[in-house]
Amino acid sequence: MNTILNKRLYISSLFILIVALLPACKKDIERSPVIAEVRSYVASPNDTVLNNLVADGQWVVITGQNLKNAITIKFNGVNASFNGALFSENSAVVQIPAILFSTIDTAKLYTIEYTTTGGTTIFPFNLGPGAPAITHISNVFANPGDSVFVYGTNLVLVQSLSYAGTPITSYRSNLDGTALGFLMPAQQTTDQVLLTTKGGSVEFKILAIPTITSISNENAIAGDSVYVYGTYLKNIQSFTFAGTVITSFQSADDGSSVGFVMPPTSTGGPVSITTQFGSVTTIYNVNDIATGSISNWEWSGNFNWQWWGGSTLTSGDPNSGWPPYNADFTGNNSLYMVLKNGVLNAGEGDAYSNYAIRMNAVQWVPAANMNDPINNWAFKFEVSIPQSWNGGSIVIESTDNTYMTRWEPWQTSATTTAPYTTKGWRTITIPFSMFRKTDAALGDGKGASISKFADLLGPSGSSECFVYIHNYSTSSTATGFYGAFDNLRVVKVK
Repeated sequence: MNTILNKRLYISSLFILIVALLPACKKDIERSPVIAEVRSYVASPNDTVLNNLVADGQWVVITGQNLKNAITIKFNGVNASFNGALFSENSAVVQIPAILFSTIDTAKLYTIEYTTTGGTTIFPFNLGPGAPAITHISNVFANPGDSVFVYGTNLVLVQSLSYAGTPITSYRSNLDGTALGFLMPAQQTTDQVLLTTKGGSVEFKILAIPTITSISNENAIAGDSVYVYGTYLKNIQSFTFAGTVITSFQSADDGSSVGFVMPPTSTGGPVSITTQFGSVTTIYNVNDIATGSISNWEWSGNFNWQWWGGSTLTSGDPNSGWPPYNADFTGNNSLYMVLKNGVLNAGEGDAYSNYAIRMNAVQWVPAANMNDPINNWAFKFEVSIPQSWNGGSIVIESTDNTYMTRWEPWQTSATTTAPYTTKGWRTITIPFSMFRKTDAALGDGKGASISKFADLLGPSGSSECFVYIHNYSTSSTATGFYGAFDNLRVVKVK
């Protein structure tokens, strides 16, 4: 009897204990997070509620309930890194992660997914890319069906695209949204690109105003092939070279160049090209060896040679007698200088060696222009290199050799080289920003660029000019050098 009573008392006590513990257990169950709003992470009163945001790494405060024990926080499905020490039950400070909108799961676009040990909540939040911007088009002259790219920013999450009045239904963005590719449509009725994305809309006028960046030979003779390089050099309506009308020419398919055979001409003048989209004219003359001349080695021109060094005065006229004619450098009927040397040992060659062309002092830049931006002017010359050249730098410097430029066309990258030759005479253009200071660690002509002409030429702008070859390598050059130089000059290019 007592045994039965004891068992009943034990069971009753256990039941009472379990019932007593139930409220405590229920109280310890963690609830799912709740997001009420997203605010700016700034001091009051600027900590405003955010309803939308461009994904740019901004810090925000998520407010709500049960936010403390976060496991993952995802913006548009992309994990954000966070520091739980900045969290409380009612707020969480977090930085929006970098988001590649071209790769996200669009089903998770415009959401914040917040997971804690108590569960997950999804909060709608308009976090997207910025408004699209278009900067340029790869090839406005592409044929129908050719690949074309528009370049800019935020070219992702495209909703609609039309090119020149034709809707484009198939397109692809690159990963960072800086390019949008499609096939050129056959029909073009307007001059606009219209693009709408999740971030906004943009209109871009299709322009193809031609530009000229360089000319293969600015002092060509009749019968030479000449190329003008630039952009949008296609659908040409008129073309003049040194005042001479060019009637027969061929444009590259992408408009990057136009080539022609030089007709007879005796005057100097600019190059001018007009297309259906606009016109361009060089501010410098071609077929002009006098303007800005440092030396052209003409008896009746600017001879200006110091008569010593390693160069040889040479004539392009087979009937000249003296100086001697050299058939290796055809395409130039005037006088010019030839440098020739064999393989150079390490460190060999300088302005006082047998590998130099030395010129007397002359005004490089007009005194009135000494304070111009340095890249408004350029150093130019014609060169002909009929034999492979690989190793040794052509150095150009003034009287003060603190600054110099090194011409090394055989250097194809920091670690690779390739033999260099020219097919006839070529014009070389060197911006003055390429005249650099001698640096003890980096080497001659590898330091800081000149900031003003006086750095290179002194206050007056008048200085000697030296052109020579030097081997900066610690080993011998792979080849010697054999080349001719003509028409050293400084001209305004902008």
